[in-house]
Amino acid sequence: MDPAPHISTRHRRRSLLAREAGYTLFEIMLVLGIIAVLVGSAIYMLAGNIDVAKEQRVQSDIQAITMQLRTYEMLNYRKPTTEQGLKALVQMPSSAPKPQHWKKLMENIPIDPWGNEYVYYNPGKTKADGFDLYSLGPKGAEGEGNIGK
Repeated sequence: MDPAPHISTRHRRRSLLAREAGYTLFEIMLVLGIIAVLVGSAIYMLAGNIDVAKEQRVQSDIQAITMQLRTYEMLNYRKPTTEQGLKALVQMPSSAPKPQHWKKLMENIPIDPWGNEYVYYNPGKTKADGFDLYSLGPKGAEGEGNIGK
C-alpha cells in the first residue's frame, strides 16, 4: 500500500478548500456598496421626519411655556407684559408692573429647534384678549412659516 496517492488527494482537497474559504475583495466591496446605498436611502427618507419632529417640539415647548405663563398669572394676577417678556418666568422683572408674588417658574426659556427665541406679545397682536406665543420657524423671520400663532 502506497500512502502517497492518499496524501496527495488529501493535500489537493485542502488547497482547494483553502482557496474557496475566504471572500474576494470584489465580494467585500460589493457588500459594502449595498450597505452604503441602504444607509443613504434611509437617511434620505428620515430627512422629512426631522422637520416634523422639530415642529412637534415647538408645539410641546409652547404648551409648557403657556402653562408657566398661566401659573405666573395665578400668582401675580396678570401675565408678564411684552416688555418683561418670557424672562419674567426665569428672573424677577425690573419694569412695571412689578409682580406681587413672583417665583422662578422655569430654569431657562427654551430656544426653538432652529436656534431662535420664542416670540411673546401681551397683549397679543393676533389675539387682543390674550397673548401671542410662537416660533419664527425655519426661516427665522416674521411672516409665513411661523409656528404656533
